[in-house]
Amino acid sequence: MKLSKQTLAILNNFSDINQSIYIQAGNKIRTISVMKNILAECQVEEEFAKSFAIYDLPQFLKVIRLYQDPELDFSEDNYVTIREGRNRSRYFFADPNVIVSPPEKQLTLPSEDVSFQITQAHLSQLLQAANTLDLPDLSVIGGAGVIRLAVRDKKNDTSNDHSIVVGETDGEFTFNFKVENIKIFPGTYDVVISSKCLSEFTNVNESQSLSYFIALEPDSTYNA
Repeated sequence: MKLSKQTLAILNNFSDINQSIYIQAGNKIRTISVMKNILAECQVEEEFAKSFAIYDLPQFLKVIRLYQDPELDFSEDNYVTIREGRNRSRYFFADPNVIVSPPEKQLTLPSEDVSFQITQAHLSQLLQAANTLDLPDLSVIGGAGVIRLAVRDKKNDTSNDHSIVVGETDGEFTFNFKVENIKIFPGTYDVVISSKCLSEFTNVNESQSLSYFIALEPDSTYNA
């Protein structure tokens, strides 16, 4: 089988969340951070005939990038053969028991209290501002009739900040994320937040079926 550029890009993004991955047979790939505060899943165009574990996903992707258009052969139990022309690499699988993997049960939000859409351009701007100003927190703030996304240092009332209005609301809330946990694939996302400190980011490109569950910080507040 061959892996599309899109699937390779998704796997590269997932490697930022967890450097190890257990891919189950089928066409859905899932990963979860070691701290279990980020879970990502995507339905891809390829159908994997067997389940397998990769301990060092960034390294595995580097091996694939040694080739222009490689074929991956999963017929062996212990390794995958990557080949193109007369060149080939064997990459051995890991023991699935050493991989931090998502739970079998599908994760759902306990409630849906706040929703909005964030474009790729706005999200990139926020993350760039956070990097430029060295700001650790991304906050979703509701008040004065609007929903505002702000990068800031929530522990410092006089810190620099940068914000964007993304919607309207009748409520008052402050949902806090760590900027370092916003490790999502570029794109526009529908965002739903539960006051139970969990959020879901769903890519609006339906062909990807790509979504992320990201935990909020425990100091988040919500008043309906």
